[in-house]
Amino acid sequence: MSDYRATEIPEGLAGERLDAALSRMFGFSRTKAADLIDAGHVKVNQLQPARSFRVSEGDVLEVTIPAERDPLEVRAEMVEGLSVVYDDDDVVVVDKPVGVAAHPSQGWDGPTVLGGLAGLGYRIATSGAPERQGIVHRLDVGTSGLMAVAKSEYAYSHIKQQFRDRTVEKIYHTLVHGRLDPLTGTIDAPIARHPHHDFKFAVMAGGRDSITHYETIEAFAHASLLSVHLETGRTHQIRVHMSAMRHPCVGDEMYGADPTLASKLGLVRQWLHACELEFEHPSSGQRVRLTSAYAPDLQTALDRVREL
Repeated sequence: MSDYRATEIPEGLAGERLDAALSRMFGFSRTKAADLIDAGHVKVNQLQPARSFRVSEGDVLEVTIPAERDPLEVRAEMVEGLSVVYDDDDVVVVDKPVGVAAHPSQGWDGPTVLGGLAGLGYRIATSGAPERQGIVHRLDVGTSGLMAVAKSEYAYSHIKQQFRDRTVEKIYHTLVHGRLDPLTGTIDAPIARHPHHDFKFAVMAGGRDSITHYETIEAFAHASLLSVHLETGRTHQIRVHMSAMRHPCVGDEMYGADPTLASKLGLVRQWLHACELEFEHPSSGQRVRLTSAYAPDLQTALDRVREL
């Protein structure tokens, strides 16, 4: 619930700016005081003045402090670019745009797949942690493409088991620096959290087993377009493995990509797209196979690298 407070300006604060007076009276930081004023949560004598307003002794100051939002709460919202490509009683598959997280998390205040589905009126399975109920696999914020979410409890457990059994087919396309030798191969290298960098992973002895199969689709002067099949599904797996091979995904500066090429291609994120997803339907037992076209920014970058 919101916290409402009302008081009079004392003599000692007469002539002060409103944001400074608010900060001193309630112990807010100057920034928080300014944010409350700008958001219309502060009144002086029943009016909403600017933060630079000079207060007088006896002015009636009213402050409404909104309740802090739980960062892990799923908020129903309309997510631009999020489209549903498959839907039935058990599962919904979306084509996720770049800039959208799979679910809420600490430090992320942007749009999420779960929030977008809630905004569209979808009811999702309650299995899983509260902030990621129904999530059977995830895509990075900077990765676009196909992502499945379970709607029924049975579907959640069934599809999760398919991922554990490695029977789900996940095909990604990625544009990487240089040309791989051999053109087709398998990267079998364990991945663990990076010891010196938050939110980053690395190939490390003792990490979780991680297997990536790749095949060159098209080779260019400065880059290669690959089809990648994940046998395992570790966080940042493709990005980490390609970086370890010294062929980072174009645009992926976190893992060593050259920003010069990304700039020439007009790319502001890693060139990585989840373009195929195939799984066994939890109720019918039939295989469901879905595909997704490249996001516009990736297609534009690919066209430009062909011109180069």
